[in-house]
Amino acid sequence: MSLLKPAANAAACLVLIGLSVVGVAALSGGDHRWIDILAQFTGPVLLAAAGLTLGCALLRLWPAVGVGGLAVLILFAAVWPQWMTPTGPRQPDQPVIRLYSANLWALNTDIEAMAASIKAADADIVVLVEVGDAPIAQLDRLLAGYPHRRVNGSMKLGQSLSRSVIASRFPITKKLPWRRDGLAAIGAVVSTPLGPITVFGVHLTRPWPYEYQWGQITQVMALTERRKAAEPGTTIVAGDFNSVSSARIGRQIKKDLSLVPAPGFPGTWPTRLPAVLGITIDQVYRSPDLALVSRRIGRPTGSDHYPVVTEFTRAKP
Repeated sequence: MSLLKPAANAAACLVLIGLSVVGVAALSGGDHRWIDILAQFTGPVLLAAAGLTLGCALLRLWPAVGVGGLAVLILFAAVWPQWMTPTGPRQPDQPVIRLYSANLWALNTDIEAMAASIKAADADIVVLVEVGDAPIAQLDRLLAGYPHRRVNGSMKLGQSLSRSVIASRFPITKKLPWRRDGLAAIGAVVSTPLGPITVFGVHLTRPWPYEYQWGQITQVMALTERRKAAEPGTTIVAGDFNSVSSARIGRQIKKDLSLVPAPGFPGTWPTRLPAVLGITIDQVYRSPDLALVSRRIGRPTGSDHYPVVTEFTRAKP
């Protein structure tokens, strides 16, 4: 019995040290694939470390509480850049536009849930990726009130075909061409009360080890070229990036495209967990001439991803 408490302290300390390694990896800023995959999970690991530290405090395992406190600090510092991104200074008396973006999942046939989610968001612009055959067949019902639309060609995902859609209450003045560059993306220029906005809907491949390690990197390079070719001014890029904004891909987007991510809390994946326990791999990036007014999670659509609802206005020069 006398050895039980020291053994519990030792075991808890080892676990907490292991959890803190995830934070150290993320804070290192390294681009190695092992570091990148660890950096994806800083949010859930922070919550796990905080819960374990609280449990140790209740059991009066004070050495473990000390290690846990340090682990929580490291992990909080690691997750801060994705949870607390800058929103930008707002220009007064400017219109606000709302954007709804979602990965609908190609095999999802719950049209009722999709329609209810889009209707509840009451957005001005809708960006949908991984749109399967069922919603495509009922697109007029799903996007009632959005007369201006762009639908791209199909992409095979497993045994299903998926498409990407941009729909708007405002006119679409230009449809950006589709390219054979390995990137699943759709682009259009939308005429909004804030002026023309180039909108991209993007779906990156999964990170290593789930897919080949250079996949996401080359796809962001393709996105960079598409944006250059479009000669855009104000830009919003939304969709499923399969990466948190503070990991390797997020840093590449911020550097090469000069875009700013919306805050990543609560999480967007997977929907079988409460959003506060998930990770944000569904991102909304904006050019710095826009200020973020708000960001929230939308109603479930039947997909394994939560939708994201964001609002923007013009930023101060």
